[in-house]
Amino acid sequence: MSFFIIDFDSTFTQVEALDELARISLKDNPDRESIYKQIEDLTNLSMEGKLSFTDSLERRVKLLKANREHLKQLVNHLKKKVSRSFSRNTIFFKTHQDEVLIVSGGFKEFIAPVVTGYHIKEENIYANTFVFDEEGNIIGYDRNNPLSKEGGKVILLKELALPGDIYGIGDGYSDFQLKESGMVKKFFAFTENIARQSVIEKADHVTPSLDEFLYINNLPRAISYPKNRIKCLVVGKVDEEAVGQLRKEGYHMVVKDQLETADLQEAGVLLCEAGRQPAVGQLDKTSKLKVIGVLGKVQSPAFAEYACAKGIIIFDDPKNNASNSDFIPKRLIAFMNEGKTHTSCNFPDFQPPRTNDAHRLILIMRNVPGTMAKLNEVFARHNISIVAQFLVTNPQIGYIITDINAGYDPQLLNELKGSGDTIKMRLLY
Repeated sequence: MSFFIIDFDSTFTQVEALDELARISLKDNPDRESIYKQIEDLTNLSMEGKLSFTDSLERRVKLLKANREHLKQLVNHLKKKVSRSFSRNTIFFKTHQDEVLIVSGGFKEFIAPVVTGYHIKEENIYANTFVFDEEGNIIGYDRNNPLSKEGGKVILLKELALPGDIYGIGDGYSDFQLKESGMVKKFFAFTENIARQSVIEKADHVTPSLDEFLYINNLPRAISYPKNRIKCLVVGKVDEEAVGQLRKEGYHMVVKDQLETADLQEAGVLLCEAGRQPAVGQLDKTSKLKVIGVLGKVQSPAFAEYACAKGIIIFDDPKNNASNSDFIPKRLIAFMNEGKTHTSCNFPDFQPPRTNDAHRLILIMRNVPGTMAKLNEVFARHNISIVAQFLVTNPQIGYIITDINAGYDPQLLNELKGSGDTIKMRLLY
């Protein structure tokens, strides 16, 4: 049996909750900026192992001047700040709700209302608790709680004596202490929100998202392949807004002034200005490339047709609108996330509805007679239940989306890839 020990601040959520609570409780304090800075500095010193957690916690709580009403506001704020890769992977938390533990030096009063919405059991939440006066003001915390002490996570896990392998996921020094103590089999430094070099250097694995952690451990997940493993190549003069949209998606970003063939061969996504489009011959060794976004007009119909025959979709903006730095990245993202081809210049137009509780397979196949019959014969041979299926075509390709039930033999994917008519295949989610 395996257990998953997950931190809350800057891991489950994008922010440090006590820092956010300070911004709520001190918003009318004339010295608020100075106090915010003190609290943030104390947080960082503790997370980097430069100040004991006990000292950091005590000093931060004294500076807060918060009450129960402030906590309600904080909870509403934190629910909107759940880390992107956590919010999309409810399937993992639902499937492993007995094995997932939230272990945090934060406070249960604001942690529990956030994480219980993700199938995490109340009894599996371990955190500090505040002490209030009769008016509901925070006047301290339970100092007998092991998580209020230096090395508190280690103390707690020793008390729990969990029977099985333990995996730790977090961003701070207190999370690494679990590995240092020998209590966890592997420690994963979580860097989606903040990357602390002192923690990264000592981790067994750096995970830029929860998707990566779930992928390498073969656990249930919302997407089949972590975006941080997909190289997104940006070439030429591209607005930072466009780059930022793709960066937020979690891709491995590579930004270059000129297009190099070696970079293109490793890319899954290409975004380029009109004058930096690849030559036709450069597409021949791009087995990973799925989509091209051109900030302007595609170079020629022949180029678009050749890319289509290679299973590469292109989105362009022939009118070169001022909004293309927003429009084109959104088209790339919609294709990568949902399989949508709307407004493409070389693929059949389709906007598939999302199907929940199913896996989505995308096949780009040569448009020859009998393709669908052969495809469904493979599904039938593997006893696959088809939840939904869609086909759109142009003279070159058939673009097929098949949503199948959750259980399938991995050999199915090998057979679909191995079909002589298959140009490209993706297991989307």
